[in-house]
Amino acid sequence: PPLRPPGGDPTPLLEAYFHPYAEAMTAAVEARIAATGRAVIIDVHSYPTAPLPYELHGTDPRPPVCLGTDPFHTPPGLLAAAETAFGGCAGADGIGRDTPFAGTYVPLQHYGTDRRVTALMIEIRRDTYMSEPGGPAGPGLDALAGALAGL
Repeated sequence: PPLRPPGGDPTPLLEAYFHPYAEAMTAAVEARIAATGRAVIIDVHSYPTAPLPYELHGTDPRPPVCLGTDPFHTPPGLLAAAETAFGGCAGADGIGRDTPFAGTYVPLQHYGTDRRVTALMIEIRRDTYMSEPGGPAGPGLDALAGALAGL
C-alpha cells in the first residue's frame, strides 16, 4: 500500500520528519566544526536489487556498492578511502560512482560554500548482506560492517 496518497499535501510529513532531521544534522555538523574544525558526513543507505517505481534512474547499473559524490564536498582522498574500504565487498561487479543514486547529503547552510564539510553517500545493494525482500542477514554483513568501521 502507498505510504501517502498521490497528490497529497507533503507539509505534515516534512514538518514531522524532514525538518527535524535537517535541523539535527545542521546542529551535528556545527558541533563537529566547533570541536575539530571540520565535519565528515558519511550517509549510508541500502537499495534493492530490482528498481523501485520511484527511482528516477531505475535502468542505470546497480553495483553492489554505490558511492554518491558531490563535486564540492567529496574530496578525492575520501572517495579513495571508501573505494579501498569497500573494494573487498563489491565482488566482480565492482564499486559504482553515482549510480543508481547520485550525490550526498550536506546541510543547506553549508552546501556548496563550506569546504570544512566533506561528505560521501554509501548505497549498499541489499543482496550483498541479506536475503531480499526482508529476510535474514547473510554472510556479507560482517564484511560490510568491517568496511564501514574501517572507513
